[in-house]
Amino acid sequence: MRVLIAFLFNTICNFAIGLLVAKFLGPAEYGRFALAFAVAVAVQAAFFDWLRLGATRFYSEKVRSQDPSLRATLDVAFIVVTFGIAVSACLLLFSGVKFALTSNLIALALVAAVSNGMYDYNTALVRARFHDRLYTRLVLVKNAFALLLTGGGAFLFGSAKMALVGSIIAVSGSIISARASLHDEGTTPRHASFAIVKSIMRYSLPIVAANLLYLSIPLANRSMIAVLYGFSETGQFSLAYDIGNKAVQAIGAALDVVLFQIAVLAHERDGETRAGAQVARNLAVVFAVLLPACTGIWLTLPSIEQVIVPFAYRGPFGHLLTLMMAGLFSSSIILFGIYPFFMIAKRTAPLIGAALFACIVDALLLLVLPRSSDASSLAIAQTGAYVAALAMLIFIVSLSKPHWPRARDLVLAALGTAAMAAALLPLRQHHPGLITLVEQVVGGVVIYGLFVTFFDVANLRAIIIARLRPVMARFAAQ
Repeated sequence: MRVLIAFLFNTICNFAIGLLVAKFLGPAEYGRFALAFAVAVAVQAAFFDWLRLGATRFYSEKVRSQDPSLRATLDVAFIVVTFGIAVSACLLLFSGVKFALTSNLIALALVAAVSNGMYDYNTALVRARFHDRLYTRLVLVKNAFALLLTGGGAFLFGSAKMALVGSIIAVSGSIISARASLHDEGTTPRHASFAIVKSIMRYSLPIVAANLLYLSIPLANRSMIAVLYGFSETGQFSLAYDIGNKAVQAIGAALDVVLFQIAVLAHERDGETRAGAQVARNLAVVFAVLLPACTGIWLTLPSIEQVIVPFAYRGPFGHLLTLMMAGLFSSSIILFGIYPFFMIAKRTAPLIGAALFACIVDALLLLVLPRSSDASSLAIAQTGAYVAALAMLIFIVSLSKPHWPRARDLVLAALGTAAMAAALLPLRQHHPGLITLVEQVVGGVVIYGLFVTFFDVANLRAIIIARLRPVMARFAAQ
């Protein structure tokens, strides 16, 4: 429960920081910030994500105490990769090659990639140990620093560069503040093993390659928008994508941080068959939560835009996010529902094929769709790419005849979402504002919650009761 609360807090802070930066920078400067940050995310995924994935899949409290070589290998690998990026960055920046971003922004993007990679790697180690208290501490410190430094940098200087500097200091500061708790005894460099590196890479690199291909779609689209429409339109597109993506992925990640580790434990204790059944149950939960969440975001968009979106972005924000929503849903189902089938089985190579297919679909749609006066056609192409990738991965998984979620759970989740949408759709036509937003959120939670409670969709009722029982017992004991 503490992990989910930390995720909720992290999500709220990410929204607040993103909106503050967008407001204080304005569309054009925010477009530069968003593009630089997208570069940072891509570099992080390319060079550091394999460490996070290795920690998530192979590290545990048992491994920590019995086999220090895994942690030692991961730590040494992080240092080597960071050094390689530093050398490559110097060569690139002094080469004279021109990019859409300035050299200063590119340099800061690379530093941000390292700091974010360090944060994600360390939090993955903490989550793998189920060390909820330390994880919560890291999240709290990081977001407190980020609100002050990233938002403050945007407010005081109105500069994408200073906002990035604030972000880098905030992320690095959270890890430095907890460095003693993050240390493992006996993990000296001499324990590092190249054999472990090869083993983790065999597992992780297909996932990393697929994630990079998926990330390349919005990154390429943002770059095209900057060239075709200017940085102001890039800012409009970026805010819609960033806020929508953060919302949907935060929900999926909050589920995944618990569900995938349960599947890993099932594999460790009971073997691949039981783990496969757990992954199927996890997919049902992810679907049953993400479908109403994405539908609810669309239903509340007019009020969300009125209440929290800076004035300069209103109109394009709701329009572009509506076009992106099906793609955001599909990409989250891929990451948190379908990926675990391959990750538990340690057969991750097919993920690359589906990601390549998504890139091809995006490019074809950009060629076929008529060019719009804004970034609409790129948003549609991006959505089509993610939907196509989801369909391809479902087909690939089905070839291995895996455990699938019960059809009953998927159908009931869809029916519950439809009932919620039917009840809330009239409110979408009301005057948008805080009151309407509260009515929609409360109404949606109550309607779908009652549906889940009555039919026990995806065993959510049992899961919630099991989570709340210890809390209620402690409360009663007091």
